[in-house]
Amino acid sequence: MLDSRGLVTVAALSLSSLLASAGGADAVELDGAWASSADQCDKVFTREGGKLGFTDMSEVYGGGFIIDGKQLIGKFARCTVKARKEDGPNVNLVASCATDIMLSTVQFSLKQLDVNSVARLFPGMEDMEIKYYRCSVK
Repeated sequence: MLDSRGLVTVAALSLSSLLASAGGADAVELDGAWASSADQCDKVFTREGGKLGFTDMSEVYGGGFIIDGKQLIGKFARCTVKARKEDGPNVNLVASCATDIMLSTVQFSLKQLDVNSVARLFPGMEDMEIKYYRCSVK
């Protein structure tokens, strides 16, 4: 089982990768803030001075991540998407990630459920997924 930091890192990396690649008209568009609970967006994200960020206790409310171009930003990790392959609503990503103590390469599989929700898939564990919802942060 992942602790809250691990879950936030995994989530952030996953969505960052989805959005990172430039794509055609059918590309999955993921720029923005994503939370694991749609009704907790205002408790996970904040906007100060026009900059999107995390609240002090964001992980208590399920956490989330921010996608900005090829950057995937979590509360405890920052990733850069290195490769992206789309197959319909499914997106496979490879990202280079850094935390305060570690560098790593991470592979993610995501499925766009609709314009405002995605699921992180875990190959080999078909019944396991984590859903994320797009947030409108003012």
